[in-house]
Amino acid sequence: MSQISKEARRLDALLRSGLLDIESDETFASLVDVAADRLRAPMSTISLIDSERQIYFAKVGICASSTSRSESFCTHTVELNEALVIPDTFREPRWRQSPLVTGDPHVRFYAGIPISFEGLPIGTLCVLDTEPREGLLPEERLHLERYAALASELLELRALRVQSQTEVVRFRQMAETSPDPMLVGDREGRVLYWNAAAERLFGYRFAEAGQLRIDELIVEEALASKAGLRDWISRALGHVRDIAVIDRRRVVHRMEASVSRWLEDGKPVYGAVLRDVSERRERETALLDLAHRDPLTGLPNRSLLRNRLEEWLADGPVSVLLVDLDGFKDVNDTIGNAAGDEVLRGAAERLLECVRGQDIVARIGGDEFVVALPQCGDPLAASGIAKRIVDAMEQPFLINDRVVSIGASVGIALAPSHAEGIDELLFCADLAVYKAKKDGRHRHRLYTPTLRAAVSERQRFVHEFHRAIEREEFVLHYQPQVRLKDGALLAAEALIRWQHPEHGLLQPAAFLPALLSSRHAVAVNDWVLRTACRQAAAWLPFAGAHFRIGVNACARRLHGGEIAGFTADVLAETGLPPDNLELEITETAVLAKEGISVAELRNLRERGVGIALDDFGTGYASLSLLEHCPLTRLKIDRSFVQKMNERPDVPVIRAILQLAKGFGLQVVAEGIETEDQMSRLARKGCAEGQGYLFSRPVPADVLATRFLSKDAASGRFVQAA
Repeated sequence: MSQISKEARRLDALLRSGLLDIESDETFASLVDVAADRLRAPMSTISLIDSERQIYFAKVGICASSTSRSESFCTHTVELNEALVIPDTFREPRWRQSPLVTGDPHVRFYAGIPISFEGLPIGTLCVLDTEPREGLLPEERLHLERYAALASELLELRALRVQSQTEVVRFRQMAETSPDPMLVGDREGRVLYWNAAAERLFGYRFAEAGQLRIDELIVEEALASKAGLRDWISRALGHVRDIAVIDRRRVVHRMEASVSRWLEDGKPVYGAVLRDVSERRERETALLDLAHRDPLTGLPNRSLLRNRLEEWLADGPVSVLLVDLDGFKDVNDTIGNAAGDEVLRGAAERLLECVRGQDIVARIGGDEFVVALPQCGDPLAASGIAKRIVDAMEQPFLINDRVVSIGASVGIALAPSHAEGIDELLFCADLAVYKAKKDGRHRHRLYTPTLRAAVSERQRFVHEFHRAIEREEFVLHYQPQVRLKDGALLAAEALIRWQHPEHGLLQPAAFLPALLSSRHAVAVNDWVLRTACRQAAAWLPFAGAHFRIGVNACARRLHGGEIAGFTADVLAETGLPPDNLELEITETAVLAKEGISVAELRNLRERGVGIALDDFGTGYASLSLLEHCPLTRLKIDRSFVQKMNERPDVPVIRAILQLAKGFGLQVVAEGIETEDQMSRLARKGCAEGQGYLFSRPVPADVLATRFLSKDAASGRFVQAA
């Protein structure tokens, strides 16, 4: 294909995207901010390249809104359709006289990655500096490639929303040049139209398509009839579905199908876009990897660590080394957080140098790391790696021409010798770290049963769960969720407590990890859901039809494909309407068995039950999760709300609110403790919140007394004074 025709196709794709006619938003602004910060660059842009201009769709550090295409570095990146790095523009004859180099913004270094729409490069994500560099480090290039991939996904999502108003016209326009197979059929399953890509996929010419039926092209037996096909189309509308199709040579292809419907001459017509499943899975894998990496060090985070440990523990012995940096707090306190970040990056690199190729190094928070060794149950081998880690961390770090000395304490636990579950294994390693620190730091210790004395109370609790269930010692407290603009009660979250006969009221941290890993987890979760729904049904006549009750979803029922049916039974039993129940899920719970989980969640939403994604932002939940899960609400984690005490603006909160708006989701902020936090969240567009500012979790009768006071004139209940 000639260069001219390639450029024409690229410009057509840019025009079809509709992005030239819309403005950027805070999501893209946050992305270029992150790119600039991660690569330590003063400038970063998401640029679109049309026939004459480079348009800055999102930018940081640049004042202009566009520049001439002929002067643009990004034009060259798009023409090459590959990464472009210019270490020093003064040394490049092509660029040394460019107005962008000789004048504002005085570019000396450039690194750009193409971003695409429909598989064609329409622009770039780039970083620029006013000082030359030697090039990009491998990890810097990896970060830039990931941010560019994320930008492409975001731009595709934005473009799809723009196109939704002109779906039919866009479908035909895209079909003419799209590399994806597209076809149109009627209600009877006859093929009315398909594009050249569909001809190549199925092996039939366009003239032959009119003689075909759609059910002749599909492998699934359930669809090999008019009724089966209509039912599948009805369920597929507005979703992405996997499907197997068969071509003229009887070769089967696994595809994903996006189905839409419109009217032509008053009759329903259906359009389908087919894509190779392998391409989607590659994109999702890349996004999933980004979502499970610590943004500072690039190491796996806690979520990915748990996934790997779950796999490895099923296959054989595993050694876990919990690494806690000694003296790290002093680094932050004396020379600043930026230097502390550099120490953490350096520590991560040293940890990777100490382990084997098959091992995993994860950062689980603060200055804590975990090293997991699969197929290793030998305490001597684990101790050898721990000693290497201690020795490596004793070597000074050179940070901004300053020598920084820290150390490391390492705790070792072995599975199955010391524990069989993930939480217990990490707990044993934590006890060993405590022993190492108690013995003087800068050393490693292996877990021994004698350390268990410190948690004898917790072990005794494990054996008391059966009695607690029989004697109804578990109780629910409720924390209100209010409308920020006026404090009106909108919802309550049900939270479990244990009224222990000897130790009094126990908080979840004292027993919940052990309970969730025990055989009693499902029974207690069932009790929580049933009790909370019964209480909400009793409150409903007084709290108003809008009132909802939030309950944590049972992960085991979710993974077993049982949660939708069981929830329906509980709602029928308690008389609570489905619209008044909201189940709270975590990203980890869904991703553990994504196929089953998403199907169950869709079943719940079809019944009317709300779905809230809890602790949003802490696991860097992927866009694909937001797109495919039928969510109704995002919960901003309390850690981000607390950061509002330290800085005037928290970019993550802005990004979450913007994402929620784009996906049509409600938002509730957790952990609000001050009036200032509440007012700032409200100004940012957050409508709901919960936290100690309004109320701690309280028993049902206390919440009713404190938050529900009847207005005799209206018969409604509002927050009590």
